[in-house]
Amino acid sequence: MSLVSPAVLPAGTRRTVAGVVVALSIAFVAGAAGAQVPPPQDMPYPGTVTIHVDASNTSQGIFRVHETIPVRPGALTLLYPQWIPGDHSPSGPVAMLAGLRLSAGGRPLAWTRDKYNAYAFHLDVPAGVSTVDADFQYLSGRTDSEGFEMTDRMLDLAWSKMALYPAGHFSRDITFAPSVTLPHDWQFGSALERADHDRAAPLGDTTTFKPVPFNTLVDSPIYAGQYFKRVDLTPPGGAPVHMDIVADAPKYLVMTPEQLKVHRALVTQATMLFGSHHYDHYDFLFSLSDQLSGNGLEHHQSSENGLGADYFTAWKDAAPGRDLLAHEYTHSWNGKFRRPADLWTPNFNVPMGDSLLWVYEGQTQYWGFVLTARAGLWTPEQFRGALAMAAANYDRNRPGFDWRTLEDTTNDPIAAHRSGLPYRSWQMSEDYYSGGQMLWLAVDAKLRALTHGRKSLDDFARAFFGVDNGSFVTKTYTFDDVVAALNGVAKDDWASFLRARVDAHQPPLLSGIAASGWKLVYTDRQSAYEKQYDSRPEPSRHLYNFAWSIGLTMNKQGQVNDVRWNGPAFKARVSTGATLVAVNGQTYTSDVLKDAIAAAKDSKAPIQLLLKYQGGYRTVPVDYHGGLQYPHLVRIEGTPDYLSQIIAARK
Repeated sequence: MSLVSPAVLPAGTRRTVAGVVVALSIAFVAGAAGAQVPPPQDMPYPGTVTIHVDASNTSQGIFRVHETIPVRPGALTLLYPQWIPGDHSPSGPVAMLAGLRLSAGGRPLAWTRDKYNAYAFHLDVPAGVSTVDADFQYLSGRTDSEGFEMTDRMLDLAWSKMALYPAGHFSRDITFAPSVTLPHDWQFGSALERADHDRAAPLGDTTTFKPVPFNTLVDSPIYAGQYFKRVDLTPPGGAPVHMDIVADAPKYLVMTPEQLKVHRALVTQATMLFGSHHYDHYDFLFSLSDQLSGNGLEHHQSSENGLGADYFTAWKDAAPGRDLLAHEYTHSWNGKFRRPADLWTPNFNVPMGDSLLWVYEGQTQYWGFVLTARAGLWTPEQFRGALAMAAANYDRNRPGFDWRTLEDTTNDPIAAHRSGLPYRSWQMSEDYYSGGQMLWLAVDAKLRALTHGRKSLDDFARAFFGVDNGSFVTKTYTFDDVVAALNGVAKDDWASFLRARVDAHQPPLLSGIAASGWKLVYTDRQSAYEKQYDSRPEPSRHLYNFAWSIGLTMNKQGQVNDVRWNGPAFKARVSTGATLVAVNGQTYTSDVLKDAIAAAKDSKAPIQLLLKYQGGYRTVPVDYHGGLQYPHLVRIEGTPDYLSQIIAARK
């Protein structure tokens, strides 16, 4: 069954909030492009665009695309998707499009790129021509720094990177008929459904899918691999849910009965939380690889997820990152079905607004942690260890709140394009995720206090995200809608409560910890959860975190990722990008640095750091004597333990 367009608005909404957003966005596009790119109109595009992707060249990472586009004579503009849902930014990799050839009946057609818009391609369709063929390649990343979208064992096919589409129409009004060629004997997972004539055929190299609106196609990526396993996670009486796993080797596909149980529990706990679903089937697309990158993106009926190859085989020591599946699954409700009004756009080349990402991502981050614990993917101790680490950043490692607000960080995906920043503690970077998580913990605790434990954020989730069970029609929201829904659970001055946290400098983001019956403390010992960051074999994903003591974070190679602004290391003029070579005359390891920090607590001598930076070496004395500092949560005796209630599995 074809998916109803996720970008369709409920009756009336299109003419109110979203209508204003669309009108302003269209005006922006027309102005920026010198009025050469036709603005999107809500009218059907005549005919069906066929698109075929040959993804069989895994040795070179080249995707080859062929499209046949129904046309009429005259001017035609083709667009490459720029504003990608879930990225919250103009991240479409148009630079990776190469070899573009347009033709009609075998004869080449000249095209020109728009003078002001690198994502738009103009051509004149000759009289008598009814279809235009487009051929090009998408050249995926082939270095560790770029990331791999295709390896010799698996691939991630994102249709937004593979397609050109006609300008002048809403994306939901353009029908695409997709097909893909994969390496021989590879299997795949996707929310797309095989065409009726292809469903009974054996799974071969080429698969044809049912036609879908273009926005549905973009929302339906493919994970494929040589080593593949499909796992049924469907809850009792619920819509089908599967985990489609691709792995670096067959041994990484093996799940224990307990692992299967907790992943099924995740689906059950989420559907119990929201009391609804907005898909007719859902696929966790899940890569277990130390090579494939670019994972972690939400879709309406699926999600792109990726963790290390040993996700199952090193289960005991791999709790960090295990909340990814819960986070992306929550987005089916928060972000895909319900979406901030300024994030709804008529096509993928109209700018988005990110002002409510502290709801879209912040509350999703909150539920990601909570559902991971409710399902048993984390123990209560692991949940508290993860939450303590997030909370500590807003206690000691975000001086940037002196000049920025949480709401202002929602501009970060557009301003920074999700690239690394030199001084994150001062610049901040997408703090609407974890800062938003802290905010929603405070909201949950307050709802429980106001109602003497009778109501909670669960009730908000069901009322706000769980409406219209079975509907695929996107339902947009504004700040006032959020406030109204909170008042529907328990009346209070929620507008002021939220504004004090999203619009103020130095917001009280940690108030929810105490209100939940716990307090944040520091000791010289890591939690069991934090220790696992030191033992994981993925330096790009995990940091050695000394932010709360000497004021440094670094990777396994000793390269400094961040220096806490005005912290001890910063005052000693340590720079991000430097590599720590030695500590007090000993070759650097994380244990050597730990020992030096611990010893300095009973000494007046500074910690001597030998740094390599910009081709030279220098020794920096850091005057720090506070000892090792690691965050933990401990109970406040005599207060309600809301936190334990929050993560208790629902029955």
